[in-house]
Amino acid sequence: MSQLYVVTISSEKGGVGKTTLATNLAIYLKALCEDLPVTLFSFDNHFSVDRMFRIGRDAPRGDVADLLRGTPAEELIEIGEYGVQFIPSQRDLAGLRERLAAPDILARSLCASRLSGVLIIDTRPDLDVFTRNALYAADRVIVPVKDMPSLENCRHLYAFFAEQGLAKRALRILPCLIDSRIRYDGPFRDLYQLLKAYAINRGYRCLEGYIAKSPKVESLNTNPAGRIYPIITHGRGTEVHLQFSHLARQVFLDMRDCDELRLTALAHVQQLRREQRSAAFAGRFAALQRSCLVCERELVQEGNIGAAGYYAETGSGTLTGYLEEECFASMVFRNIYQAAKEPADGDPLRELFRESALRSYFVLRRAPGTRSFYRQQLSFYRFDEEGLEVSHKVVDLEETSGRDVERLLQRLARRTLCDEQGRLGDDFLLVRRVSTDVPEEILYDEQHGAFRAAAARIAGQFY
Repeated sequence: MSQLYVVTISSEKGGVGKTTLATNLAIYLKALCEDLPVTLFSFDNHFSVDRMFRIGRDAPRGDVADLLRGTPAEELIEIGEYGVQFIPSQRDLAGLRERLAAPDILARSLCASRLSGVLIIDTRPDLDVFTRNALYAADRVIVPVKDMPSLENCRHLYAFFAEQGLAKRALRILPCLIDSRIRYDGPFRDLYQLLKAYAINRGYRCLEGYIAKSPKVESLNTNPAGRIYPIITHGRGTEVHLQFSHLARQVFLDMRDCDELRLTALAHVQQLRREQRSAAFAGRFAALQRSCLVCERELVQEGNIGAAGYYAETGSGTLTGYLEEECFASMVFRNIYQAAKEPADGDPLRELFRESALRSYFVLRRAPGTRSFYRQQLSFYRFDEEGLEVSHKVVDLEETSGRDVERLLQRLARRTLCDEQGRLGDDFLLVRRVSTDVPEEILYDEQHGAFRAAAARIAGQFY
C-alpha cells in the first residue's frame, strides 16, 4: 500500500505561481529532509518540471498519461536534479478525459503504487477532470492567490470538496507574488494583510506567511540557456528564499502530524467496498436455483456456472436462476410464437433472435385481467434496454399442455410464477441474455444493479 502524503497545488487563475510553488517546494522539502522521498508531476503542458529536473537526454520511460492509464507510478519516475523524483509531462492529455470521468481514478492508481514520502501535483488553471482527480487524492491543497479575482475563484474548490464530501480542512490559502511596495491606508496596510483578511472572512484557512513578488526569482525562469533555476541555489539572500524555507517546514510538520494519510483512508474504503461486493456476489450466487429453470438440468455447481445463456429473476427478487440458451429459444419459438419447427443454428431467424436478445429484456407475467384458475393466460413481453415495450403476446397455458414440446412454458411458469396450487400470482419474471463465457458476470454489483434498475422501470408500467 502506498504511504504518500499528497500535496496538490491548485488555482483556477493562471499566473499565480503554481508551477514555481510546486517545483521549488519539492526542492526545499528535499533539502529539509534528505531521506524524504519527494516526487513531483504536472498536469499542465508547459514542461517546466521536465526542464528543471531532467538529467541527461535519455528518452523517458513514460509520462503522466501512462500513470492515468494504469501504469504503476514507480515504473515511471525518474531521479532528477536535487534528488527530486519526477514523472515526465505529456503535452496532450485530452484523450484521457473520459477515463477520468470519476474523481477517484488517480487516487486509486496512487493507492496501488509503492511510492512513499511526499508527492506534489501541479495542476492546470482549470477545475477540469485532471484537477479534480488531483484534489480528490490530496492531504493538503495549497491554493496560491495574488489578487481578489484569484481569491474569488477559491469558492469553486470549496464547492468541489463539499460536493465530494471531503474535509475542507485540507485546503489552505497562500498569498503569492505579493508586491510589498503596495501600501494601503486603513486597517489593512498591504496586499498580504488584505487578502488574508478577506480569506478569513470567507471562512478559508491560510498558511502562515506569503510568497513575495521578486524580480530576482522571476529571472530564474528566463535565460539564454532555457533552463529553470531553483530559488534555493540562485535566490539566496532574497525574501522569497526565507519564505519558501518557512513554507517547506509547515508542509513537513503537517505531514509528520497527519493522523491518517488520505490514500491510506481511501485504501481502507476500497478494501471495505471489495469485501462488501464480494459478500454481495456470494449471497447472490448462493441464492441461485441450481438447475435450469426450464429443463431442470444442473447448471450451478460449487463456484461454477455451466452452459447458461440467460439469467432470470422475479420482480420481487425472491427467485433467481439461469436458463440454457437452447431451452429458452425452444420455448420462445415453439410456445410463444407457435412455430411448427424451431429454426436451426445458422438460420437467419435464429441469428436475428440471438442478436436482438443482447439488447432486450424479456418478461413473463400473468396476462392483464386474467385470474381464472381454469383458464390461465401468460403475457410474454420484450422490452428494449431503456425499459420501453417492443412487443407483447398473450399465450394460453392450457393450449400447450398436450403438445410435444415438453410443456416448456408451463415448466418455467410453474417454477417461477405459480403458487403451490399452480395459480399464477402477481409477480413477473425478468429474463436477460448473459455471456456464455462468464454467465456469473450479471451477479456483480454494477451489472446486477442495472438489471434491478430495469426491473424497477418495467414494474412501474405493470403496477
